[in-house]
Amino acid sequence: MKNKLIAFLCVCTVLSLSACSNKGGLPESRAENIIGKHTVRFTAPPKRIPVPHSVDAPLLGNGFTGVALSGTPEAQVFYVARNDFWRLKSALDESFPLVLGKIKLDIPQLKDASYLVEQRLYDAVSTARFTKGDMTVSYTAFVPATEDMLIVDLNMEGNGSVEGSAGISFLEKAEQIDNPPLERIFPDVRTHEMKPNGVECLSRAFVDSVDISTRGAMALRVDGATDGRFTLEPGKTVRLVCAFSSNFKSDDCLAAVIKQVEDFTPARLAEIQKSHKEWWRQYWEKSYVSIPDSVIEKQYYLSLYGMASCSRDMDFPPSIFGTWITKERPFWNGDYHLNYNHMAPYYALYSANRIEQADPYISSMLAQIERGNYYSEKVTGIPGGILLPVGAGPLGIETTRRTSFMDTYYTDWIKSGNIEDEGMFWGQKSNSAYAVVNMSMQFYRTWDEAYTRRVYPFVKGVATFWENYLTREGDRYVIYNDAIHEGTVGTMNPILSLGLVRMVMQTVSDMSVLLGVDEEKRTQWQFIGEHLADYPLQERNGKTVFRYTEKGCDWWGDNTLGIQLVYPAGRIGLNSDPKLLEVAYNTIDEMQRWLDSNGSNSFFPAAVRIGYHPDSILVHLNAYSRHTYPNGFQAGNPHGIENWSTVPNTINEMLCMGHQDIVRVFPVWPRDKDTSFHQIRVEGAFLVSGELKGGVVTSLELFSEKGRDLTLQNPWKGKSVEITDPVAGKKIVEGDIIKMKTKPGRTYRFAQVEQE
Repeated sequence: MKNKLIAFLCVCTVLSLSACSNKGGLPESRAENIIGKHTVRFTAPPKRIPVPHSVDAPLLGNGFTGVALSGTPEAQVFYVARNDFWRLKSALDESFPLVLGKIKLDIPQLKDASYLVEQRLYDAVSTARFTKGDMTVSYTAFVPATEDMLIVDLNMEGNGSVEGSAGISFLEKAEQIDNPPLERIFPDVRTHEMKPNGVECLSRAFVDSVDISTRGAMALRVDGATDGRFTLEPGKTVRLVCAFSSNFKSDDCLAAVIKQVEDFTPARLAEIQKSHKEWWRQYWEKSYVSIPDSVIEKQYYLSLYGMASCSRDMDFPPSIFGTWITKERPFWNGDYHLNYNHMAPYYALYSANRIEQADPYISSMLAQIERGNYYSEKVTGIPGGILLPVGAGPLGIETTRRTSFMDTYYTDWIKSGNIEDEGMFWGQKSNSAYAVVNMSMQFYRTWDEAYTRRVYPFVKGVATFWENYLTREGDRYVIYNDAIHEGTVGTMNPILSLGLVRMVMQTVSDMSVLLGVDEEKRTQWQFIGEHLADYPLQERNGKTVFRYTEKGCDWWGDNTLGIQLVYPAGRIGLNSDPKLLEVAYNTIDEMQRWLDSNGSNSFFPAAVRIGYHPDSILVHLNAYSRHTYPNGFQAGNPHGIENWSTVPNTINEMLCMGHQDIVRVFPVWPRDKDTSFHQIRVEGAFLVSGELKGGVVTSLELFSEKGRDLTLQNPWKGKSVEITDPVAGKKIVEGDIIKMKTKPGRTYRFAQVEQE
């Protein structure tokens, strides 16, 4: 058996406990009190399902398998997808995540019943309740955190009995997009069988005309039934157990899921429930916040619930729509879009101390190194560099590669210069640099040498590309033949690339120092970072703001690329040159992209990084949090999980910002709003906990994971500070900036010295 899920989960749990265990601050019991009060309610059947984009349905998952609940009370349909179940072919429109199958739960007597589904975030258990007259049918459902299964317990209240049936099936024709020649269905291999013992099973595989074969399987057993039919009576529970697997997790995934449901017992259920509850308890204890706005706070935890539910498979990150694929083919082939979509879902996970959920991102990018080397040399003549097109998939798959299909139906793309060699670049050279953003965030927040050694070849390859691609003109380096937006081919000095390349050069330099390698290259990387062209400027409505390019596009009516040098590139912050900071502030003011279909996930944190008015940020964040479906996806926005980073990332940065080598607590937070946070992870590998009450910081603790030097902005401006070291004891320091050495594994407490 390959990569057994339970073994993988056990390893991850041990690693997460060793790296992210409680290190002081707010009491652990507060997590349940805070998160436990947030329940997600669906009072009507979802309408946006099945669709080829984000759904409005209740979502369940364990980071490997996702289940989306749909249908009316009498005809419930559970869509099942997996992160590792794709059609894998490096060709335009031939690779995408798929629906493994559906679970149908039919109870005809519930026609016209009322509808209510509630999801408890703290323990990740969903409850449905359908009432008609004096009869109520309910079920609890969960996808265990430590098993690839769905467990549903059905019950009824009232008189008499209720007949029903449960079964599994493939997608119906209407649930597949078949509009040739542009939208095609590809042949698969299917099996579907009802065993004599009542176990129903199916498998689906793609083996012909693919680069990597895939197979997924699921098996269902209904307690006491041999044909899926059951009778509900008061006081009697009917249990549905469904198991899932793939060829990447088991040598014979169909046999594995059949055995899993056949061997299922009440004792096994008790074990699963216990481990499920413990996994989620540990997940929530890693970091949490308490804020006075219940709308924002709920969206904060709903976003983290979603990422835990879809991102844990180390080799298969979630697609644009997470693990909840309900119609084939998904928009944009559900791929890993490299001009921001694949990066954005993870932004909040670093500060929220959920590194396990962020780790899957890395594998998808490392698998692209070979192809990035190819394009660097073939397109630009730069050997050893990494240059990536826009579309990627798991295991090194390139989802937008040029084929005869493209040559036949998309000749305009080729003529306009959007296709270079076999790659769809849309004129953008920045995709690979954008891919470094998440690697940089994780590096600076963990200073983990093993992690750094793993990603360094990618970061160095991107740096190699840019140091050779840039043109030196006098005392500055210039970017030619790039694009700020898709299709703006041939522009000069796009502001996004200027920010990203600076980020790459700083990151590769600092990584090389930690690893003790490439010292001879470091000076050049640093020199480039310091001598890139200045950010282009312009005047709009009487204010100096950023220009999108030096030559080419000056402004754009949507998206947020004009401010992404601030975030996620991280090139401007509260410690930047005041004039540059003012331009950034003006640009935020002019753009007002708080509710943008692409860029809100970067716009909000950018506003925080430059110190935009905190009350204004919170007003807009509240509106953003209300503009959602109950599952947390943005209403009317076809994109999916990228929007789950917005609220937790913004709040974490407002409460505790570790940027430009300075840790600041409550740096962009209204002093009249009491709040607290526990173990926000900041640059320097510090876990910080603090509380603000009555306008005063009443508690501040910092755990040093790696023992790096700390620079802390004094949260009690003009006051002396007492620092308690658990080994060295107490000392008193003064000044608005506190600099100190730390030791790995120690928690330091800070307190204002009371004036006598």
